[in-house]
Amino acid sequence: MGPLSAPLCTQRITWKGLLLTASLLNFWNPPTTAQVMIEAQPPKISEGKDVLLLVHNLPQNLAGYMWYKGQMMDLYHYIISYIADSQTIIPGPAYSGRETVYSNASLLIQKVTREDAGSYNLHIIKRGDETTGVTGHFTVTLYSKLPKPYITINNLNPRENTDVLTFTCEPKSENYTYMWWLNGQSLPVSPSVKRPIENRILILPSVTRNETGPYQCEIRDQYGGILSDPVTVNVLYGPDLPRIYPAFTYYHKGENLSLSCIADSNPPAEYSWTINGKFHLSGQKLSIPQITTKHSGLYACSVRNSATGKESSKSVTVKVPEWTLP
Repeated sequence: MGPLSAPLCTQRITWKGLLLTASLLNFWNPPTTAQVMIEAQPPKISEGKDVLLLVHNLPQNLAGYMWYKGQMMDLYHYIISYIADSQTIIPGPAYSGRETVYSNASLLIQKVTREDAGSYNLHIIKRGDETTGVTGHFTVTLYSKLPKPYITINNLNPRENTDVLTFTCEPKSENYTYMWWLNGQSLPVSPSVKRPIENRILILPSVTRNETGPYQCEIRDQYGGILSDPVTVNVLYGPDLPRIYPAFTYYHKGENLSLSCIADSNPPAEYSWTINGKFHLSGQKLSIPQITTKHSGLYACSVRNSATGKESSKSVTVKVPEWTLP
């Protein structure tokens, strides 16, 4: 490994999962020197990411320094050292291949693991009379990984204004707080949204079509949060009262009659037409070319949703008078 003259530019690292929180190391040289401090950059990282133990306020006239893993500063725990005069870097028995030391005494640990958690000691050696050096202590504390949550639900296809919808965010823990998201937006607290057991359970007592969409739950602790995979709820509704177009009902003999029927429904409704109470055809559109007076009567569009079991209908009176305009 070649000599290094400056610390690496620290990259900002996004943290999830296993969190490693680094405490600041600070210790004192004799009263004539400034306080020496070690700062972890970033202070919170995830397993598999990098951490730089950045040293501030190094004393003058340095002969070199050594990093140790753990409380004991012996050969077995020796990680790496730097000799100032020759700019030589010497790895030790505790060196894993992921540590890099710099001329300013900072130590980079790449792709941190569970085994990297614990304490670190920096031993600074000064020239002249101060040959005993200065020793500091640095601790990396390992925190539990947030598990990825998942949602259990009692019904993925509830009926509007009929079914009660119950979501549960797993796993359950008193160490977490829970949040709920719909279509990427945090769910507000409202009379229709009840969140017992510290928000872990979400209840929609009378689900509506506006509550269709992907739901996610999030578990959080003091260091961050993690979202579940989305669970999509498909609310069944309708059919609503159908609408018949065009709205006018007077036709002249010889004109073509064409009516369309539309009703909001999920899943799409089944359509049928009757004329004067007698079934005429199925489908959304009804067409009769060159109508005559015998086509006067009551035209009704009926809609049915087999999933909700609901039906609705709308009718118009069509009039074809005997007289015609000159």
